[in-house]
Order: sequence, then structure tokens, then C-alpha cells
Amino acid sequence: MNKNNIPKIILILFVSVIVIILAFGIGSVYVPVKEQFWIVMDKLFKLGADNKYLATNATIMTTIRMPRALLAFLVGGGLAIAGVSTQSILQNPLASPYTLGVSSGASLGAAIITVLEISVPALGVFLLPVGGFACGLATVLFVMVASYKIDRNVKSHTVVLMGMVVSMFANAVITLLALLFVKHEHHIISWTLGSFNAKRWYHVVILLVADIIALFFMLRSHRELDALSFGDEHAKSIGVNTSRFKWQQLIFASLLTGISVCFTGTIGFVDLIAPHVARKIVGANHKYVIVTAFFIGGILMCAADLVSRTILAPMELPVGSVTALIGAPFFVWLYFGQRGKR
Repeated sequence: MNKNNIPKIILILFVSVIVIILAFGIGSVYVPVKEQFWIVMDKLFKLGADNKYLATNATIMTTIRMPRALLAFLVGGGLAIAGVSTQSILQNPLASPYTLGVSSGASLGAAIITVLEISVPALGVFLLPVGGFACGLATVLFVMVASYKIDRNVKSHTVVLMGMVVSMFANAVITLLALLFVKHEHHIISWTLGSFNAKRWYHVVILLVADIIALFFMLRSHRELDALSFGDEHAKSIGVNTSRFKWQQLIFASLLTGISVCFTGTIGFVDLIAPHVARKIVGANHKYVIVTAFFIGGILMCAADLVSRTILAPMELPVGSVTALIGAPFFVWLYFGQRGKR
């Protein structure tokens, strides 16, 4: 166990708490940290708000800000885990669910369900995540098959480029749906830009369960991911069924991405940035990278959402635009950096 990483992870946990507290308190109405504490105590232990002002702030915090901030953190963490998985199995720092088209495919599936007003009572609130997962997985399958047809060796750069092409096509179809189904136009356009507005506690619960399962699944696979970082041949030599393992990871990343973007819309680049930052901090050991990337992704997404709703208040910026302002230059720097190394 690398003891040098423990203080770093503790510091990241501390920063996570600070960012979440800021997200709870900052807005059109400022809620001080001390008041946040008493509001939480009141909700947990039914102390009873002793004045009208505290009761008003409690409503703002518990029904609007807390679900929104926690959901942003969980979505960022979930996408970061999916990014670690994708980059590791493809052995490409440019790979992520966003650049492979999974996010756009999942959003397209959710948009189709919305405009066609599909209803499956048996699924209830799980309809959009299930539909998003199905379309995200279909996107991955198409990208992999198309990449194989173009390049029999299925080089990772070919997969990334094909994923970006499919992503642009999916986004074009989403825009077309918005124009054809005017009733749902505002909803679809908002979705393509990403937003955490008007989210509820059940969204938080679903993402929390998904992220816990994802962390457990990834931490169980950390040795295989470490082996793959040395190449397929090395992984095979120690008994890893690389083909099956890679497909398991792709399905897993599609599922986690589909659940995330179906509630919030297409939000890119967090799944690309967080794994790189995590590796810079704790090294290449996936046991640490997975946990660190989760919290860094949460911090980035929660901070981006805070900026999106406060920088031009009362107007709200799409959170996807905020992450793109950071992520697009990062992608370009990473791409040319890799070319320089080669």
C-alpha cells in the first residue's frame, strides 16, 4: 500500500466537502455554513425550525440546492470512473465515453423516448436510464464494428475518431428532433447543453446506487486494469481474458454513462480530464486512480455547476458549456502532446 497517496486522497476528500458546502450555500440567497449545519440537523432529527427565515432557507437548501449539488457531484464521479475504464482498456489517453459517442448516443435514446412519449409503467423512473444505456451500448458496438471495418488492427486512434464522427451524427439527429417536435424543443435543446436544474432526491438516490456499484466493480478489476496498462500480451500472460474483459468494461462504461446523461443531458470532457488529473496525483496504480478520479470528477462537475448558475445570475449557463471551455483546450493539448511523444 502506497502510504504517500493517503494524505493526497484525504486532501481531495476535504476539497470535495468544501466544494459541496459552497454549492449548498451560494446562490440568490446565501446560506452560511453554520445555518447549513442546523438545517441538516433539523431535517435529520426533526428539531423544528425556530424562525421563518430559517424555515425559508431550509426549503431552498433541501429542495433545490442539496439535490442539485449532490447530483452534480455524483454525475461527475460516475463519468470519471467510466473515463478511467475507457482509457485503460483502449490504452489511449484521448478515449472517454464522450469522445467515443456513448454520451451522445445515450442522449439520443433519451430524446427519442421523450419526443415519442414512450411509457413503460414497469420501469417508471428507470425508463430513461434503461433507454440511455441501450442506445449508448448500441453506439459503442457500432463504433467498434465500424472501426474494425476501417482498420483490422482496431487502433485506438481509429476508435476515437470514429466515436467523434458518430457523436456528431447523433447530435445532428437530436437537433433535427428538436425542430420536428416543437413541443419538446426547449427540453431537448436544454438537454444537449446539459443542466442540473429542477433535479429531485430520487435522481440522487439512483446515481448514488449506480456509483457505489461502479466503484465496487472497478476496484475489483484494478489488477486487470493495471495489467492492461503494460499491453495485451502482458495481461494475457498473467491469465487475463483480454477480449472478454474489454467488452465487460465497455458495457459497464456505457451503462454508467447512460444513467448519468439521461438525467442531466450531454456533459463532456469531465470523463476525459479527471482520470488524467488523478494519475498525475496518485500515479498509475488503478486502486488509487479509480477512487481519486471519482472525487476529482465530482469536484469538477460540482464546481462547473456552481459557476454555471452564479456567474451570470439570475441567468443560468448550460453546465456543458462550462465544462467544454475547460475540456476542449485540454483535449487539444493532450492530442498534440501525444503526437509530440510519438
